[in-house]
Amino acid sequence: MCADELGPVIPRAFPPAPGWSPDGHRIKSEIDYSRGPEKTWVYGALRVRDGQQITMTASSRNSVLYQQFLQLVEDANPTGEIWIVTDNLSSHNSLSTRAWLEDHPRIHHAFIPVGACWLNLQEGWWRIFRKTALAGRSFANPDDITQATTLATTQLNARARPWIWGRPAPPTRQLRRRYVYIL
Repeated sequence: MCADELGPVIPRAFPPAPGWSPDGHRIKSEIDYSRGPEKTWVYGALRVRDGQQITMTASSRNSVLYQQFLQLVEDANPTGEIWIVTDNLSSHNSLSTRAWLEDHPRIHHAFIPVGACWLNLQEGWWRIFRKTALAGRSFANPDDITQATTLATTQLNARARPWIWGRPAPPTRQLRRRYVYIL
């Protein structure tokens, strides 16, 4: 499985600023940073063999919530070992997460190198998810983000296919018919 976090997704109850001002200058939106409960993170794990996705929304990104997410992954995969490909975020490799993993010997981590996010197939699924659940929408509160996440995950899982890393081979080029002229 490939796992990663998306976010923060911030609720916004006002329309975005128009692209250009009347005098021709680009309008810059105000920087709005807060650590309040309004931010929502989306945890996701892609089961590569069949394309099924597990998602969970959370108010922050820490070890406790990551362990809750790992429990969801374990519950969704009742048999066999589970290898999770993920980045080396501190919550993925913290002392409490390592202690939790000792109590759950079926789950193993495989960390991708720093700066090689394209090795994690979850990143490609996030692109599809953003277009399905988040693009062009304004959310009033975190519950709306959770609802959109659940709905989009259900819809995308309904038409899931196995994921393959890389591009498909280019189509073979049809050669033109060659004529042989005899003199």
